[in-house]
Amino acid sequence: MKNQQQYHPIRWEEEEEEEERDAESNFLQQPLLKRDRTLSSNHLALVGAKVSYIESLDYEYLMGFLYFTGVNFALTTVATVLCVMFAPTAAGPGIPEIKAYLNGVDTPNMFGATTLIVKIVGSIGAVAASLDLGKEGPLVHIGSCIAFLLGKGGPDNHRLKWRWLRYFDNDRDRRDLITCGSAAGVCAAFRSPVGGVLFALEEVATWWRNALLWRTFFSTAVVVVVLRTFMEYCNSGNCGLFGKGGLIMFDVSDVTVTYHAMDLIPVAVIGVIGGVLGSLYNYLLHKVLIVYNLINAKGRVYKILLSLAVSLFTSVCLYCLPFFASCSPCDASLSESTCPTTGRTGNFKQFNCPPGYYNDLASLLHSTSDDAVRNIFSTSTPSEFHPISLLVYFTVYLILGLFTFGIAVPSGLFLPIILMGAAYGRLLGIFMGPYTKIDQGLYAVLGAASLMAGSMRMTVSLCVIFLELTNNLLLLPITMFVLLIAKTVGDCFNPSIYEIILHLKGLPFLDAHPEPWMRNLTVEELADAKPALVTLCGIEKVSRIVEVLKNTTHNGFPVVDQGVVPPPVGLPIGATELKGLILKAHLVVMLRKKWFLTERKRTEEWEVREKFSSTDLAERGMKIEDVVLTENEMERYVDLHPLINKTPYTVVEGMSVAKALVLFRQVGLRHLLIVPKYQAAGVS
Repeated sequence: MKNQQQYHPIRWEEEEEEEERDAESNFLQQPLLKRDRTLSSNHLALVGAKVSYIESLDYEYLMGFLYFTGVNFALTTVATVLCVMFAPTAAGPGIPEIKAYLNGVDTPNMFGATTLIVKIVGSIGAVAASLDLGKEGPLVHIGSCIAFLLGKGGPDNHRLKWRWLRYFDNDRDRRDLITCGSAAGVCAAFRSPVGGVLFALEEVATWWRNALLWRTFFSTAVVVVVLRTFMEYCNSGNCGLFGKGGLIMFDVSDVTVTYHAMDLIPVAVIGVIGGVLGSLYNYLLHKVLIVYNLINAKGRVYKILLSLAVSLFTSVCLYCLPFFASCSPCDASLSESTCPTTGRTGNFKQFNCPPGYYNDLASLLHSTSDDAVRNIFSTSTPSEFHPISLLVYFTVYLILGLFTFGIAVPSGLFLPIILMGAAYGRLLGIFMGPYTKIDQGLYAVLGAASLMAGSMRMTVSLCVIFLELTNNLLLLPITMFVLLIAKTVGDCFNPSIYEIILHLKGLPFLDAHPEPWMRNLTVEELADAKPALVTLCGIEKVSRIVEVLKNTTHNGFPVVDQGVVPPPVGLPIGATELKGLILKAHLVVMLRKKWFLTERKRTEEWEVREKFSSTDLAERGMKIEDVVLTENEMERYVDLHPLINKTPYTVVEGMSVAKALVLFRQVGLRHLLIVPKYQAAGVS
């Protein structure tokens, strides 16, 4: 009772005497105490009064713990089972796979309808289960899935056959749609239209065009209009607890930012700490993901058990740790309905504190992620959070973030990293309070930005996203300063978190800058280290095409004619002529349509246009195993000339690998042919 008597010494003694009289006069059928049924009732005032009261208190806390853990356990089970059983590609944020796809690597079943549904339902379950993850990464994947399905006209089994959809039946437009979808996802997550465009430009897109700029901007503008429309509708009370707030999620515009040259020193320290902590977080997460890959490789049961174990550990930490935090008195200027709060909303959680007091650690751990960010970003509140509580919160979220990311549920990294960075930023602001005029809430904003840049290594898009989140343009100079320092420090230790995940998933990624060793290696030497090239003739036998398609996994084949007589006089007779390149998908279409010839002869292009439509040639995913041919058909011929790409990109065999890589990536190629310096009989 010592702690309680420090709060209200007279009031609590009177309540103790009244409670003792009530307890002695109670019958066995009556409850011992008249208390609120919510968990946040004034339990601490009852400690030490009667032994029976303590037993009742323990029982109530135990029931609260069981409810809390049970609901989290059930929600995690739903999210995990959906991912494991129906759409394994829906687990994780999905951003590394989107980067790989836009770089030229197609991950199977990454943007299907099943993946979209599981991603939406799984994200709701995972976020509601109090797991240390965010919804921002999954929203980027959800936006990309919607864009992919719109471009195809729907899922494979129920596709729309509208004529205008054929304009998106090519790799470039499909890539542009997915880029617009990722930008729309970031805009929906952070309500940041310009930040979404810059995120698509800086982080996910490999090939950027001027037309893509206004297309992504148009996509994010539509998202903002739709968001604003729903907010106006929900603010009238039609959506219950949903739809509250505005487009500015963490508004700190009411603070006048004043800083001097000396204030840049602690700001630089925040950037250095963010870079070091971000690289350390990437390193530790890399090690955890290696262990998780070994566990997940054992089967579906192990994936589910791992997720449930993390859920139990998270529930224990979130529920039990606030008991060790001290209670803080509410500000006298706040109304009783504001501090403390016992319902689902509110910034000040009473938890185990008496009336008029709140638990600062519970206010962070038992709030939604968005509310927790608002609490830490709050300005003009220098004594709202105790330094020990902020340190515990940072440590807990660091550990939970490492253990949670990698389990088989849809998860994002943005919000956990923002929360960790905001916690250590505000903690540094408390210690630097006597020496600087920058508010603690602004220190929290800078800490979140520094840790994001130190882990994800983004600068321009992060700067704009934080400006649109906080609505304070005066933060622009020091935010840029912090982001540049954090990224520079982080790059000294390890790559970004998404590059690490790409490497762990085995997804090849073509970097913009070639490695130094590539300058001393020619493309001829690189080609010699590969298996022998598979080529086709201009008029090829059906059996030869079937053999090549079944025994190789190449996407394209050079078409080469032997024994050609070149037009200029004096060249050797029997030279090799490169006719062009034909795609595997076009070969399968030709075999499925059974466009065969009984003898070797050339066909006209108008004959091909009558036989094949643009929709037929745009089809992808067909397999040679699905084509049934008779022995008589196998002996026939196919004229490949009308369907080949007659002007493929070629490089001379003496070109350096570094130069060829720059050409390959900047033009957005999938095939690059290496030709010899001279062509003659017997030359490959």
